[in-house]
Amino acid sequence: MQGYRIDPTILREYDIRGVVGEKPGGNLGAGDARAIGRSFATLVRAQGGGKVVVGRDGRLSSPMLEAALVEGLTASGVDVVRIGISSSPMLYFAELSAEDVQGGIQITGSHNPADQNGFKMVMAGRPFYGAAIQRLGELAAAGEWSRGAGRVEDRSVIDAYVEGMLGALADLPADRLAALKIGWDAGNGAAGPVLERLTARLPGEHHLLHTDVDGTFPNHHPDPSEEANLADLRALVAAKKLDFGVAFDGDADRIGVIDGQGRALAGDQLLLIYAEDVLRKNPGARVIADVKASRVLFDRVAALGGVPDMWKTGHALIKSRMKQTGAVLAGEMTGHMFFADDYHGFDDAFYAALRLMAATLRLDRSVAEFHDAMPQPVSTPELRFAVGESRKFAAVEEVRGRLAEAGAEVVAVDGVRVTTADGWWLLRASNTQAMLVARAESETPEGLARLVGEIDRQLAASGLSR
Repeated sequence: MQGYRIDPTILREYDIRGVVGEKPGGNLGAGDARAIGRSFATLVRAQGGGKVVVGRDGRLSSPMLEAALVEGLTASGVDVVRIGISSSPMLYFAELSAEDVQGGIQITGSHNPADQNGFKMVMAGRPFYGAAIQRLGELAAAGEWSRGAGRVEDRSVIDAYVEGMLGALADLPADRLAALKIGWDAGNGAAGPVLERLTARLPGEHHLLHTDVDGTFPNHHPDPSEEANLADLRALVAAKKLDFGVAFDGDADRIGVIDGQGRALAGDQLLLIYAEDVLRKNPGARVIADVKASRVLFDRVAALGGVPDMWKTGHALIKSRMKQTGAVLAGEMTGHMFFADDYHGFDDAFYAALRLMAATLRLDRSVAEFHDAMPQPVSTPELRFAVGESRKFAAVEEVRGRLAEAGAEVVAVDGVRVTTADGWWLLRASNTQAMLVARAESETPEGLARLVGEIDRQLAASGLSR
């Protein structure tokens, strides 16, 4: 059977991402999508399944990739349920809630540049990542695909999805909800259609920006972790005197928040608000944060009676850790938030926004008041710098080896996180881009400078620089 070679650099740790177009400029096209569909369907059938749900974001390349993916899935004998333009959380919801579905694939480039796209996958209600993604490439290369003639149907899940989220506000007084004033920026991503339906069901005053789905992203790129992309939302919050504002990434699984004073909250600061709310009802519960999170977060979770758990960065890795440990809450610096107390445990920025509304009312503090009360260590932003795919992981291993020889205090669950008298610094390889990622945090500017200097020295020892 004739095989197909998928560029191994697009097969990442927890999803598939590449530059759309023919080689040499691109490494993701219709042939790749078709092969991915055939391989995924083969694995679904091997586990006794026969139906896969498929959604897509609003990128210009998504319809082409969807058509090829569906062709591959059906050629390997699974039926396909298409839900159309959707957020990743809506795809996860559809896969979990439909009894006749055994897997799901979301076509999305998430927060990556507009010329990129990819696939996020789930199977049997669990994230599909790591060795499973590599297996797709192996099956494709060998041409070891099942055969068949699957059918295709279209199914709308948006209303059921919106209805399922509203339970987050069920125990709150309607008059207090009605007093909230919130801004929302869909960023012309896949969030738009859901956001319009959701806010139409919510009490209170709601102001929406950029809800038209447009894969050219004419207003700003949909990445709320970048301050520049929050300018429109910040202006809206100020002009309308809103309680807070919410922004979404391209597939609406990451949330960004502006408080009533126009300040952006980092992912660990947002998680700290959720932790205070969740731990009141779930004392002693485990709360997971990725290795980039502030020490303030881990210390505060412990002080609130929770069990802090530092873990690897990556939505699939966090979700798997939650299932493994029974954690009820998790979050990442990039704005992925996961609730497993009264929700499904996947990252959903819409639901996270509702839980932020609920937390401010239950704890009787505004987002700005939460922000004011948080300790403010001195820290770098996330420092990202280009390093080739073939070099980035090796460089981190070199740094790890030198630190071990020096007897440094290191957490090595994901790259290296080093604690010193000045604070801590982190160096890790990105699983989604050809980059290294660094961060540092201290109590003083002088301490921060020394930590950054140590990062630079370690990089130089490996022949690299920021």
